[in-house]
Amino acid sequence: MGGLLTLSLFIIGLIMIVKGGDWFLDATIWIAEKTGISFGIIGATVVSVATTLPELFVSTLSSKEGFTDMAVGNALGSYICNIAFIIGICSLIKPIKVKEYFFGIKGAMMFGYLSIFYYFASDGMISHNEGRILLFLIILFIFINIFDHKNENGKRKKVHKKSIKKEEAFINSGKFALGAILIIYGAHILVDTGVEIANFLRIPKQVVSLTLLAVGTSLPELVTALAATIKGKQNISVGNIVGANIFNMTVVMGISTLASSEGLIISRQTLTLDVPMATIVALIFILSGIVFQKIGRPTGILLLALYGGYLCILF
Repeated sequence: MGGLLTLSLFIIGLIMIVKGGDWFLDATIWIAEKTGISFGIIGATVVSVATTLPELFVSTLSSKEGFTDMAVGNALGSYICNIAFIIGICSLIKPIKVKEYFFGIKGAMMFGYLSIFYYFASDGMISHNEGRILLFLIILFIFINIFDHKNENGKRKKVHKKSIKKEEAFINSGKFALGAILIIYGAHILVDTGVEIANFLRIPKQVVSLTLLAVGTSLPELVTALAATIKGKQNISVGNIVGANIFNMTVVMGISTLASSEGLIISRQTLTLDVPMATIVALIFILSGIVFQKIGRPTGILLLALYGGYLCILF
């Protein structure tokens, strides 16, 4: 009965996060349409922050409670899941055209920040000072998006802004706030039940965090990407995944490090399996976008196959 209750609570937590992410998407698309900011930039900033909140709260709580392996596994597992699973599925539904002018730069930053994380983690520990460096790296990404926005405005003769009605503003503000509340409390439930599931199944907490927690906290990204693909706003999908992964390696890892009294302890598996896997899928994603200017179905199949193989190795 205890196991059934735990599983039920885990599912409730996931539903809360998915619904919260869905409302966030609606609110952010509304912001993009009303302000005239491009969907690619909105996806890389506002949507990325929104959809990365589950990872942030789950990893920070895990780290604070002494489960640093879960904190690292969740953020790194989400990085892998975002590209291999989410981009893989979306590109199978409909090839993703990469139109964003700054994709190459942002993609290089996503890969570069993973490399910096690996360098800091190579001695088996990320110290508080290294965590602060990771956290401050987000500033460069913010500046890149400011330049991107100016570039977009320079290309367009007119930025079409729509009038904002008070009723619409109230509804979308409510969706934004309520979505945040659902995500935060859903994250609390996921951490607690994730630990219990690991203990019940007698499997390492890191495996649970790399699979159940990572996929669970990546559901907002999945919902956002699928909805954006179906609605023909694919720049949101690409921008969101790149932005979310940059937030995972900087803000999530940085705050998680500072939340732990001793910093983040890095396992051998992280260095020998998880980071190499993240590196491979990131390179495939970035190079495909730069060379072909799209993520086609063959690339999607390759990414999903790699993710399937990775899960088999974990279990």
